[in-house]
Amino acid sequence: MIGKIFSSMSLTLSLLLGGGHAAAQLPVDPATLPRQIYSGEQGAFHVQGIAVDLERGHVWFSFTTSLLKTDMAGNLLASVEGMTGHLGCMSVNPEDGRLYASIEYKHDAIGKGILDKLDGRQNDDATGFYIAVFDLDKIDRIGMDAERDGVMQTVYIKEAVDDYHARVVNGGREWEHRHGCSGIDGVTFAPAIGRSDGRYYLYVAYGIYGDKERTDNDYQVILAYDVRNWSRYEQPLSPQNLHKSGPRRPLHKYFVYTGNTSWGIQNLAYDASTGNMYAAVYRGKKPSYPNYSLFAIDTSVKPRRETLKGYDPAMRGEVLSLVEAGLHHEASGTRGYDFKWGATGLCPIGDGYFYISHNAVTPDKKHQSSRLRLYRLSTDPDKAFDEVE
Repeated sequence: MIGKIFSSMSLTLSLLLGGGHAAAQLPVDPATLPRQIYSGEQGAFHVQGIAVDLERGHVWFSFTTSLLKTDMAGNLLASVEGMTGHLGCMSVNPEDGRLYASIEYKHDAIGKGILDKLDGRQNDDATGFYIAVFDLDKIDRIGMDAERDGVMQTVYIKEAVDDYHARVVNGGREWEHRHGCSGIDGVTFAPAIGRSDGRYYLYVAYGIYGDKERTDNDYQVILAYDVRNWSRYEQPLSPQNLHKSGPRRPLHKYFVYTGNTSWGIQNLAYDASTGNMYAAVYRGKKPSYPNYSLFAIDTSVKPRRETLKGYDPAMRGEVLSLVEAGLHHEASGTRGYDFKWGATGLCPIGDGYFYISHNAVTPDKKHQSSRLRLYRLSTDPDKAFDEVE
């Protein structure tokens, strides 16, 4: 099926959107799905996230500073350029059909690395973390500009910016960045934690610095928002004049005990067929943890309010549960999976099937690409996924 347009998707499908949200059942024969979807070689920035829209037959790739729209054969249909920050994970809102993605403007190693490759482009001296909201119906040609063509609105995530700028004392020592916050990345839509039905909320995961010396950065941090009234906050984004229009605080601030990971949750994806929220990360480096690369959060279990490990003075928070499956590290109590892929794109499409990004770079480091491969949930309790042959 590689290289063939998936024409049957436009027939009788109800809305089925990947990129962090999927219907519980896959309403097509999986034998008709392409086993691979290739993005083609792009520029110097690697892929950060993906979304698959089976109803329209579109695939979306975020390549750090650009958003690509292809068909199911990987043919480029449209693109949005002009972003000078870090466009990350993304998810389609099942209620309004728009694409929500994290985007960061900052001046740490990541922010400076992006600007160094953009031929002298400059951003506002301020730091800003946003949810970018794309109107997919308006993205209809190659080379559209995110600001001038009116396809992207943004909402400021104040909670994350405040934590990024905070200086805290832990264990008698002062540290920058509360919880180790480096920004935001993973996003997904899912029901309220503890429920499998009802309206969907936006979940936004922190990036976390991989500092091995501190002990207050061993949780993933996930913010929850109700986006139904976000139209009052949405504004175009000028990189030279960052706005601060957004909610004062999230509905919830959740913590997931995984041990520290390098840069926090890279891709976050809710799978309605299991009720699990999958979190793909770059492995951490602390020797006291197993440093898994994938975690499954059990959204059917209500949060527990408890004292957080590693915080001195003590701090309490709403803690989410990991699924009782996968590999188990008895010393830390964490569970997870050793799975190589997912940090650059993880997209459930229903009935336990996923498209997962395999990113690659040319030997000269000048061109990045992504090849989506079709997987399904594994029947092996120690494995997360098996590739569909």
